[in-house]
Amino acid sequence: MNDRANGPYIPVLLYHAVMEDPPEWIAEFTVTPRQFTDQLDAVVASGRTPVTVGALVERLAGGAPLPDRPVIITIDDGFADLPGPTAEALAERSLPSTVYLTTGAITPGGRSLLPPAPMMTLSQVPLLEQYGMEIGTHTVTHPQLDTLRRGALERELREPREVLEDLLGHEVTHLAYPHGYSSRGVRRAALRAGYTSAVAVRHALSSETDDAYRIARLIVRRTHTTADVEGWLAGGGVPVAPFPESVKTLGWRWYRRARAAVRGPVFAG
Repeated sequence: MNDRANGPYIPVLLYHAVMEDPPEWIAEFTVTPRQFTDQLDAVVASGRTPVTVGALVERLAGGAPLPDRPVIITIDDGFADLPGPTAEALAERSLPSTVYLTTGAITPGGRSLLPPAPMMTLSQVPLLEQYGMEIGTHTVTHPQLDTLRRGALERELREPREVLEDLLGHEVTHLAYPHGYSSRGVRRAALRAGYTSAVAVRHALSSETDDAYRIARLIVRRTHTTADVEGWLAGGGVPVAPFPESVKTLGWRWYRRARAAVRGPVFAG
């Protein structure tokens, strides 16, 4: 086993939808119910202690230490399976999670850049908390945040917090960047908007020295096997955050910004 398994390396798994026959646009990031339960069983068998993003953020801020060998499960968007079989599978194994909701996509009549798909509804959000899930935001419309002008960026960060806080009656301070897209300006805007953390993608292990506004996650694709997940849980096969952005990432951001200047906001996916 890779010796990272005994170090301060934190697998933060990123799921989207759990369904047999997903729409084509999200199929790559969808796992079947059997894949999902097999991977959750691998998490349990790993001996790692499941915690929420909130617990990691508290540690990054100098707070309470994490348990030995933590693992975090996150779920983005708010597809229809989430408040039903997906939440039940997690609860049956006593696995806490952090979920990030695209409020425009789950609000009847709301505006969203997400293509059509079966989604949960805003009224079901309190049920997620009853299952022990920590709630975060995933913007209103799911745009590429690092291509937006300041006013639009601030609305995408502010409005979902207001919607979810009014519904739940408490602060919602965790954010997920759609498709992981962020920049220094976006991260500063997240701080100004009152978020205490933001998760990216990066396809890397997180750590106790990670950036609270760019927490690394491991995106689980349909092609990933249970053995792949077991490898990440063992600390192998991927880099460990924090690490600098690559030249390729910076170049891709400038290209997307130029494209958005011509076409307007673009779906992050």
